[in-house]
Amino acid sequence: MSDILFQKEAKVAVITLNRPEMMNAFTFDMVNQWADALEEYSKDDSVHCVVLSAAGQKAFCSGVDLNDLNMGESRAIDRKNDLWENVHRVALTLERFDKPMICAVNGVAVGAGMDMALMCDIRFASEKARFSEGYINVGLIPGDGGSYFLPRIVGMAKAMELLWTGDFVAAKEAKELGIVNQVYSAEELLPKTLAFAERLANSPQTALRMIKRAAHQSANLDLRTHLDLISSHFSIVRESEDHREAVAAKLEKRTPRFIGN
Repeated sequence: MSDILFQKEAKVAVITLNRPEMMNAFTFDMVNQWADALEEYSKDDSVHCVVLSAAGQKAFCSGVDLNDLNMGESRAIDRKNDLWENVHRVALTLERFDKPMICAVNGVAVGAGMDMALMCDIRFASEKARFSEGYINVGLIPGDGGSYFLPRIVGMAKAMELLWTGDFVAAKEAKELGIVNQVYSAEELLPKTLAFAERLANSPQTALRMIKRAAHQSANLDLRTHLDLISSHFSIVRESEDHREAVAAKLEKRTPRFIGN
C-alpha cells in the first residue's frame, strides 16, 4: 500500500496519510505527492473540496519522519533547504489554494503534524485527538508554520503558552480554543467530515472560492482596501449564473440547481 492515498468521491477529493504503524509520520516523497495533488486539484474543475485524513485511530500525524531529515553533519543551508524545498511545499501550495481544505484529525497531532492540520481551513476532530506543538521538547522551534498559524487561531498569548510548553491539548479544549470546529466520536469523524465537505462541494463555487480569498486577503489589508476589493468581488459574483439561480429558486420556493453541481 502507498504511504499516502488519493481518492475522489463525487466532487470531494480525499488525501489519506497511510502510515499508521509510524504514527503517520510523513516523508519528503509523501509531501511532494501531497503538494502535487493539491496543484492538480486546484486546476480540476470537478474537484470542489479536499479532505485530509489519516489511517488508524492512534495518530493523525507525528510530524516529519526523522529518517528523512539531515540530522548529521550537514550544513545549516542544507537543513534549511530540506524544510523549504520539501516539508514547506504543502503550506506554500495551500497559501494559493482557494478551494475548501478540511482536516479530519483522528488521533495525536504533534509538531509538524499539528501544523499540517492548522494550515487547513477547517478542522474536525475525534474525541481521541490530542494536539501538541512539541518542538520545545526536543530543543527546536516550530518547523512547519506553527508559529504563524497558531497565533492567528487562538491569539498570541495562548499560542505562546502552547509553543513554549509543548503541552497537549485534548479535543474538547481544542474546540473551546478554536483549534477545531467540531468534535465527533471516532466512528463518526470521517462520515461527518465528508458530509460537510459534500455540502460545500454543492454550494455556489465562485462565491465559495471568493469568500475564501477575501477572508485570507483581509489579514494583510486595511479596511478601506479590503472593502474596495470586496466591491469588485461582489460585482463579479453578482453576475454569476449561480447567483441568478439562487435568487430565482428563493422566489419560486424550490431547491436551487447550481452550475457544475
